[in-house]
Amino acid sequence: MVAKELIEKYNFTQMAAAKKLGTTQAAISQYIHSKRGLKGTKQFADLIPKIQSLANETAKNIAVKDIGTEEVMRKFCELCTMLRKEKKL
Repeated sequence: MVAKELIEKYNFTQMAAAKKLGTTQAAISQYIHSKRGLKGTKQFADLIPKIQSLANETAKNIAVKDIGTEEVMRKFCELCTMLRKEKKL
């Protein structure tokens, strides 16, 4: 969701998004084309709005505030913590 937001809303290239997210361009391409990252998400259906909100906020922080990979990883940890509190993980 973060990669898609960076590319669609903030005009990042797949390479630039990959660099900010600490992954490869190939992984970003798979996320964008829904070949990766969606497996097993049905269990999170009720949390999708929260997850999307966090993804949008993270993408905005990357694009506007130029946060680094370490801060991005911290945001992903926040998401995992939220999912654990909701007893989804």
